[in-house]
Amino acid sequence: MSRKGKVLVAMSGGIDSTVTALMLNDEGYEVVGITMKTWDYASAGSSKKETGCCNVDSFNDARMAAVEHGFPHFILDIRSEFGDAVIENFVEEYLAGRTPNPCVMCNTHIKWRALLKRADALGCDYIATGHYGNIHQHTNGRYYISKGLDELKDQSYVLWGLQQDLLSRTLLPLGKYRKTEIRQMALDYGYPELAKKSESYEICFVPDNDYRGFLKRRVEGLEEKVSGGNFVDTNGRILGKHKGYPFYTIGQRKGLDIALGKPAFVTHINPDTNTVTLGDEADLNRQEMGVSKLNWLKYNGITDGMEAITKIRYKDKGALSALYSHEKGIRVCFYEEVKGIAPGQSAVFYEGDDVIGGGIIMRY
Repeated sequence: MSRKGKVLVAMSGGIDSTVTALMLNDEGYEVVGITMKTWDYASAGSSKKETGCCNVDSFNDARMAAVEHGFPHFILDIRSEFGDAVIENFVEEYLAGRTPNPCVMCNTHIKWRALLKRADALGCDYIATGHYGNIHQHTNGRYYISKGLDELKDQSYVLWGLQQDLLSRTLLPLGKYRKTEIRQMALDYGYPELAKKSESYEICFVPDNDYRGFLKRRVEGLEEKVSGGNFVDTNGRILGKHKGYPFYTIGQRKGLDIALGKPAFVTHINPDTNTVTLGDEADLNRQEMGVSKLNWLKYNGITDGMEAITKIRYKDKGALSALYSHEKGIRVCFYEEVKGIAPGQSAVFYEGDDVIGGGIIMRY
């Protein structure tokens, strides 16, 4: 038994998770590698070759790294768990006129829970992933995420949903490093091809980044059900016909297939009436939003008027806001207008680099 304990490491076959496993192995942990198969493209009706974390080559890369460094490796099929929670939510959110974030849903409800369940079965003290973030314990006893050292790679935004029991047993070794350092580590470990391996930013179950095509394949007769709705302006005046409200997102400008003589942006989606509102770029600005389905990390809730930097999308730099209790969650009041608030996306609240908590943006 290792003095540092036994850790189950999620290994996708990519550079970050591989270096995580090898780093912890060198540090004296008893490492067990596990690769999770979440999806296969054939079931999506796509003919594209599997890429990213869900292909045989990646599985083999993870297994070979484990074998070469003398620790066990398993492949875990969680397609049924993944599909029920992540994919069905993805479809339901678009049909409700919202824009989901499946990576947050997957981290929150599937990957970490699946890891912890198998960690317990294997007698592991910890679980570990290759995410760029840090975990701390506050003097109040609560565990929380903070930003990774590498601002360009920081993934704290997609980890807000992790609950206390998960955080208390999670290791994130890469949070203290920059990506350039991780690439150098891969070279030092003797994996030059891994160091050069490109990263995929696609949704794993939407292989061609065409979520509209995925929805059409997934929901029988969807086009017939939603086509022919109206584009309207901010005053409700009909501008033309659209192809179906699920195929549009807040802030979208390209691919509208309507000529208005000036740039137009999707500013609102109403699934009840199958209408998509178009407006000027300035019409995307909002100073207030509601957030529900909250998970608190650093503190067990908020006090009314608490200030926080709120991020409304992954690459958002964040904006200063005040948080207030609301019967359905909280109300976020920004000190200055922010652009493109999209219902269904995550809102994450920061105190400096620390994540206070997060939730899902409600329709307004």
